[in-house]
Amino acid sequence: MNRSQKKTLFLLVGIIVVLAVILAVVTAVRRSNEERAAEEEAAQDAASVITETEASYSALSYDNGTATLSFQLDESGKWVWADDPEFPLDDSTIQSILTLLTNLKPQQTITDGDTLEAYGLDQPVATLTATKPDGGTLTIALGNTTTDGNSYYMLMNGQESPVYIISNSLYTEMTKTIYDMCDLPDLPDLTEENIQSVTIEGAASTLLRPINRETSTDEETGEETVSVTWAAGGEDVTGNADTASLLAELGALTLTKCVDYKPTDEAAELCGFDDPLATVTVLYLDETGQEQTLVLTFGSENLDQTGYYVQLGEDSTIYQMDTSSVDTILSVAESGLTASDTGADT
Repeated sequence: MNRSQKKTLFLLVGIIVVLAVILAVVTAVRRSNEERAAEEEAAQDAASVITETEASYSALSYDNGTATLSFQLDESGKWVWADDPEFPLDDSTIQSILTLLTNLKPQQTITDGDTLEAYGLDQPVATLTATKPDGGTLTIALGNTTTDGNSYYMLMNGQESPVYIISNSLYTEMTKTIYDMCDLPDLPDLTEENIQSVTIEGAASTLLRPINRETSTDEETGEETVSVTWAAGGEDVTGNADTASLLAELGALTLTKCVDYKPTDEAAELCGFDDPLATVTVLYLDETGQEQTLVLTFGSENLDQTGYYVQLGEDSTIYQMDTSSVDTILSVAESGLTASDTGADT
């Protein structure tokens, strides 16, 4: 390499080094600007929050215009319904409300607006009080919705100004009923492998039980499958389409909602439990191999015909199951289960 080529090479290397330095500087400046912008945005967001972002509350009470609900932390730090601390409360709605309260950012702040009556705040449609452990409170009053129906006019802490406009998220959470907040019981996993017997009492009486179980292993996958022979009334009903449907329904039993907690005798009668359509008793083995019992009592169908009222064991609480999920159970309660019911097989 001659002197001219070396000179050119050194010049190119120098240019590359200078470009690398410039790129590093530009990248650093850009990153610094982005971080500064993020910090400023976070600061603006924090400044726009009109409640205490670090607030901790021990009690919550609100009136949504239809019902008044009150909740409080018990001695163990668990949220309970003040009217009945034994109620199986799913506190996810409470937590949602508290999150909204500690991150409350108005869409608009009105400091020199119309009268409170114009905003519906002279007679609020909903009110809320959140209480801190030291006794301090946050109060909120909601008036009319905005013209698009997606937001509400709001006042805080008893002040008549400013008037805020907030999204409807808070009110939506406040409209949930106490039964929407019920922590529904989990039903056992019922399979052909663990069911010991199924008794269905209604207009007809049926006892379904396994009379033989055979386990086979797939040579390719090594997976084990269990083949069960089922009998009812002394007959083999394994090939009965209703048997398969019945077992499938039992394996997918789900409570969809709580209808009435600690109902009166009159309420239970209105839901058909004075003359139930069916009583289903399932003996099954739990995960430890211990025999357990599940008892379901079916009352009448609800008014919109989307579900049936049901009670579990000795629990008086009235729940609901979807109509489509218990069709075969109630059909067997009415007509029984025999080998002749099979579609293709006889």
